Amino acid sequence: MVRRRIFRALDRVLLDRLCYDLSVVKHPILFALFAALAHSQSVPKLPDGKPNFNGIWQALGPMNYDIERHMARASMMLREGPHGPLAAVPMLRLGAVGSVPGSMGIVEGGSIPYKPDAAKKRDENRANWLDRDPEVKCYMPGVPRATYMPFPFQIIQNQKQFFISYEFAGAYRDIYFKNPGPAETDSWMGQSVGRWEGNTLVVDVTGLSDQTWFDRAGTHHSNQLHVVERYTMTTPNHIQYEATIEDPEVFTKPWKISMPLYRRMEPDARLLDFKCAEFVEELMFGEYRRKPLERK
Repeated sequence: MVRRRIFRALDRVLLDRLCYDLSVVKHPILFALFAALAHSQSVPKLPDGKPNFNGIWQALGPMNYDIERHMARASMMLREGPHGPLAAVPMLRLGAVGSVPGSMGIVEGGSIPYKPDAAKKRDENRANWLDRDPEVKCYMPGVPRATYMPFPFQIIQNQKQFFISYEFAGAYRDIYFKNPGPAETDSWMGQSVGRWEGNTLVVDVTGLSDQTWFDRAGTHHSNQLHVVERYTMTTPNHIQYEATIEDPEVFTKPWKISMPLYRRMEPDARLLDFKCAEFVEELMFGEYRRKPLERK
């Protein structure tokens, strides 16, 4: 009995590793093999037979720095140096903490199909990251960025409702299964309408504010952004996440991101408070004090 349990545990470890490897390699034959193996593990179900996504999840990797494929960079803001790019002056004191790790990216095809003017704006945003990135000011991250920030999120689900709570800035989304019609106004997290395609939850997201970014690399969009997300539970501890991005004002064609999401396995895993608005009050409003504090 003990030996059987050990082998089962090893099978899970190997399958979990295979899930990660295939999410990176995306080899169609291997992915089909993985899918067959994954079904041998029992994906948790609700009483109505739909996958049970309840739990705390997190993406792993440096996607929040830059979702496109890229080499490591000296800083999130750069200037030209005598032998190549160097950290911009405001970033110097951060040293390695302010650098950007390299990544294979999560954009299928490696790069985003920007229109020429939109690409120039992306470059301007990157050069002025410290002043322009909404994350710096603790604005809600929007969709899909909330999914792959370096913070966990919790899915709360029953047979009629699907709710996602994010640790960063206390953001949240209520997924409607009955379409309420067009969003009354644009908002940070938009309006999400879900439907089931077999065991995959498909979420149609509209009404997104143009003030959100996709990452710290200045990747922007307009208020015409339309995101279609797909959540597929591949094992009890993995979700395959995909999002198709469409914005005719900024991109020449729709494009797609994909990545695995991992269940947080700690016995005491939970969301903690990170309501960062109070952390940036001095940054945003300190100069208006009766007696302003030193800001250099």
